Amino acid sequence: MGRLAQLAMNPEAAASREEIYLAVASLYRIQGAGLNVRERELMREILRRLTRDVEMAIRIALAERLSEDTTAPHDLIQLLVDDRIEVARPLIINSPLLTEDDVLRLIAVADISHQEAVAARPHIGETVTDALVRAGHESVLMTLVRNVTAQISSGAYESLVQKSRALTGLQEPLVRRPDMPPQLATKMCEFVSDALKTYIRTNYTVSPRQMDAALSHVRLVLNSEPASHEPPADSAQRLIEKMARSSQLRPGFLMRVLSQGQMDLFDLGFAHLVGLDVTRFRKLFYEHGVRPVALACHGAGIDRSVFATVFNLSRQVHGMPHNLDAADLSAAAQVFKQFSRQHAVEELRKSAI
Repeated sequence: MGRLAQLAMNPEAAASREEIYLAVASLYRIQGAGLNVRERELMREILRRLTRDVEMAIRIALAERLSEDTTAPHDLIQLLVDDRIEVARPLIINSPLLTEDDVLRLIAVADISHQEAVAARPHIGETVTDALVRAGHESVLMTLVRNVTAQISSGAYESLVQKSRALTGLQEPLVRRPDMPPQLATKMCEFVSDALKTYIRTNYTVSPRQMDAALSHVRLVLNSEPASHEPPADSAQRLIEKMARSSQLRPGFLMRVLSQGQMDLFDLGFAHLVGLDVTRFRKLFYEHGVRPVALACHGAGIDRSVFATVFNLSRQVHGMPHNLDAADLSAAAQVFKQFSRQHAVEELRKSAI
């Protein structure tokens, strides 16, 4: 430790500063848990002093190496997150060690490029997205609304809709979000282009009075009964049949009712799109892991980028485990890559036999 400190502080040292930087960072990463307070502070000080002189490529390589490391010292991650955005980006987007407090601090004190990276981070919650919306930078908001895994509160959506009157670039990605509240999308018809008005009317408006009445009835049924695999309410069945006959049963509808917790409508609509009865669909979708969910999503026309959202929300509503690991995401990606939509449906139906 003493020798490392001497080398770091001595500009005439034989060892290059890059070598010292990587040596200290590697030692910190491997032995961080066993270091005392003084040793940890000394290592942080060495790294801070060397950062100005070490080539950015070296710092980026270190950040990328640590971006998925679950055992690295938290303060080492924070040190790199406070570096230039080129260094910080892989950690802000991918590091499992960054806490909600860490990203809220970045939103409060860091520059716009760091905020954009936060907005791109998968599965950020409403506390974080509320803070990003309040910050209000256009490029940050654009990144946020394109992040389909981000959880956005109804209040934040109202603010985004209001901001989109002036920030016209927000309008299209906003109305195309699968969890966009329909009433807010309809409100945007007041000021968006004709093309977007057509999109909103096609994807959000389905016999409004009948839709509202059916949703209200189903909501009462769902609130009075626990989530289960019981037969769905007749009103939900009738609504799905009516939407299918009028060619209005589309992936956007599934995402909206899923985000609202209307699981009878979600299950019935999804089952119809993949050609299964709802009982067999539920058994496959909820009891057989990631692959049938990916097959169903692909077959129904739900984009690969939304798969994790569908999996997580559908499990959360029923109080089921919903943590996807790297192997799960890889298996899902393989389904989208390997099968066409039609073949995905056929493969799903084979699984149901």
